[in-house]
This record gives sequence, C-alpha cells and structure tokens, in this order.
Amino acid sequence: MLAKYTVAGLAGTALLATVAFAQQPSTSTDSPKMAPAAASDTSSIPSTFQGNWRASKMVGLSVYNEKNESVGSINDFLTDKNGKITAVIIGVGGFLGVGEHLVAIPFEKVKFSTEPVAYTGASNTGTAKPPGSSSTTGAATTSPANQAKPNPWYPDHAVFNATKDELKAMPEFKYST
Repeated sequence: MLAKYTVAGLAGTALLATVAFAQQPSTSTDSPKMAPAAASDTSSIPSTFQGNWRASKMVGLSVYNEKNESVGSINDFLTDKNGKITAVIIGVGGFLGVGEHLVAIPFEKVKFSTEPVAYTGASNTGTAKPPGSSSTTGAATTSPANQAKPNPWYPDHAVFNATKDELKAMPEFKYST
C-alpha cells in the first residue's frame, strides 16, 4: 500500500516538474532573437505619489453618518475597466462578517475624512470630552501636541449620511459570477 502512494507521489511530482520546465524560456540559437522592449518615457512618471491613499488601508475603514454614529465599514471597492472607483461596498450589521448586509454606494456619495471622529459620548459631568482624556480629577488634558497627526496614506474614516436601518433597507449587493 505504501508503495502505491509513493509511486503516485513520484508520478505527480514528475508531471508538475514537466510543466515547470515547459515554462522556462528557450536559449537555443536557432530561435529568432526577441527585439528588446522599446524604452518607455519614464520622465512623466512621478517619483513620489504624495497625497494619494492606499486602497488596501481603506478596506475595513469605519463608516459614520453626519451625526457621528457608526453605520458600518468598507468591505470593498468596485472599479471600471479603466481603474476608476465607481462604488464602495459597505458592510452593515452582523458580527465578524456573519449576518452582514452588503450595500453598494456610488463612490461620489461617500466622503472621506482625515480628522478623527468627534467624540460625542456623555460623561458624568454632562459635557463631551475629547478621546484620550480621563475622568479622573486632576488628570492632564490632551494637548494638540500630544494628538496623533493624520496618516498621509489613508483617511481616518468615511462618511455617508444614512442610518444603519436605512442602509439595511437598501438592496443587498451580491457578487455575481
């Protein structure tokens, strides 16, 4: 029985190796030489992309409405064939992706903010406090110098003016094959 599995493993390895060898370029002298690729004009390509955001960092970004209520998070971006972003897929509700309702929102309707969400939670004094401040008497307040500056490679959050219930009522987006 062990011999049968060993022979099958060796045969599979031989088949995979022939595929790998078939992909290797030929170096024989009787094949025509390939012309070198035309030199591209690299002078128009910027050396730095300062001010652009990384799409990989925007997936998972929290989405808030204009009342600073969390309504979901960004799950995906849809692009056209030219690479222009046409829609943002927002996941609403659910827990760890289970029971999540996906909706497609036109990209132009979603705004991105580099500033942190304004804290509007109630404290025991009745006044709103900035994030990071403590309710302990005599605690130092957060100064502007201590606040983290915005990351230049991705925004802090997205804003779409709708409630969770309104988003859940929208037609569900499904990936079709």
